[in-house]
Amino acid sequence: MGETQRHRAAKQSSWPAHGLNLVRGALIGTAETVPGVSGGTVALVVGVYDTAIGSASRLVTGVRLALADLPRGRGLSRALHEVRQVQWRVIVPLLVGMFAALVLMAGLVEGWVEEQPVHSRALFFGLVLASLWVPFSLASRAPLPNGASSPWRPGEILVALVSAAAAFVIVSLPPGEVEATPLVIVAAAAIAVSALVLPGLSGSFLLLTFGLYERTLSAVNERDFGYLGLFALGALLGLASFVKLMQWLLENRQRITLVVLTGVVAGCLRALWPWQDEDRALLAPDDQLGAAIGFAALGFVVVAGFAVAEHITKNRREAAARAAETAAVPDGAGGRHRAGAQPYAGAVPPRQDTEG
Repeated sequence: MGETQRHRAAKQSSWPAHGLNLVRGALIGTAETVPGVSGGTVALVVGVYDTAIGSASRLVTGVRLALADLPRGRGLSRALHEVRQVQWRVIVPLLVGMFAALVLMAGLVEGWVEEQPVHSRALFFGLVLASLWVPFSLASRAPLPNGASSPWRPGEILVALVSAAAAFVIVSLPPGEVEATPLVIVAAAAIAVSALVLPGLSGSFLLLTFGLYERTLSAVNERDFGYLGLFALGALLGLASFVKLMQWLLENRQRITLVVLTGVVAGCLRALWPWQDEDRALLAPDDQLGAAIGFAALGFVVVAGFAVAEHITKNRREAAARAAETAAVPDGAGGRHRAGAQPYAGAVPPRQDTEG
């Protein structure tokens, strides 16, 4: 196959991937409009969390290097090197899908949450309860500091319980009401955007705690670009300061970080109990119990379905990678793979063009 034909085939095969990433971004954006549902958790479930965090880290580093090197006359070579490492073919469709979903869902969610508080919280409860499996299972598979593997240990269970108790207390606090000054908007956005980086945290729930959730949804629906501009500034500042910290934790303290996240997710379930008053005091179930159970079950099944699909996809990729490595292992004299060379680790072995 000629070079032009091969390029055309690769370009055509990339369109399904772009479409899938658009859908993934839309799911993350939808989650960010729902109090209690973490966009970071959804990113984990649909399999783009590591890519998003790594690319965001590269972009933040590139911007930092540009700001440091340009005044000193060093040019942009170091910054451009970092920016080129961003996986734009994944990130751009994700962002497009995410922002489209945010605009579309803001109006729908705003009305439904106000009109059907029991049903909406029940749905969110089921979504978050199922998502609890994500950090729990990742923590159990994460290596110990000595490199060994182990199920949850008693000390880790205690850490998770303490984290859950702390989250439970925090989300039990009555909702705040603060004046939406520019400084408050920027600060709230910087904190809330951490939900994109930290699985288990809900940015919408944090805004609800600050008393800015409905104000932010209204700004999206009414195209209040002054408010949205301040919010975007805070989000950028939050990502710039938090993404590097989260990447370091996941690379150097992965297991204990996931243990804490598991506890935080469990504790935040208290905020999604369907029956509570305006001050977040818990109430007993009423005659809407049957409908609430149905909505909770629906939310649980949706997230569980995504988790199972991602698990199956991951197993297939790993099986394909092992098959490719096995095919490259020498089988005696005249083996296909030179001793000491690294086998191809991708899901599909590289194409070998031959002449004649």
